[in-house]
Amino acid sequence: MRQHQCRHLVRRTDHQQYGSFKVWTEARMYHAIVKRIALQNFLRVNQKDYATILKGCSPDVHHRFGGHHALGGERHDCDALGRWFERLGRLAPTLELTVHDVWVKGWPWNTTVIVRWSGVQGLPDGSPYNNHGVHVIRMRWGKVFDIDANEDSQLVAASLQIWAASGVNEALAAPILS
Repeated sequence: MRQHQCRHLVRRTDHQQYGSFKVWTEARMYHAIVKRIALQNFLRVNQKDYATILKGCSPDVHHRFGGHHALGGERHDCDALGRWFERLGRLAPTLELTVHDVWVKGWPWNTTVIVRWSGVQGLPDGSPYNNHGVHVIRMRWGKVFDIDANEDSQLVAASLQIWAASGVNEALAAPILS
């Protein structure tokens, strides 16, 4: 009887470990899917495919981009974020973002994605633009509801001054806010 009880305990432990392994595997699969989506969205910025990015956002998405300049400020809806993306495309027409790392934490009802990236482009005066940053993105049930873009905002402001000096008046425009 004692041997039977021990086998029962071993089986129970095996089942518990399998349950943990199953949860771990499901989390890894979910995180891999979210990571792929994040990588695709950064490629979409490079391709100026903003409409597809916006489809993955909740209607009341909150977007924060540091600095007091044409790209700075906070937006609280998809419409304003769409206008911001279009402005980004006009003010950074050759911007190429490269993702270096993506970390994903959480489950579908509360997911945090951290993306470390660098961005390069040529400026109208021939000087290079090289910036790097981190985005903290929060998702709920497959929709992005919060984007916190962190980068060298002084470098962004300086590049906008170069665009303005070359005749691009929108580089000096007020931020798009909502």
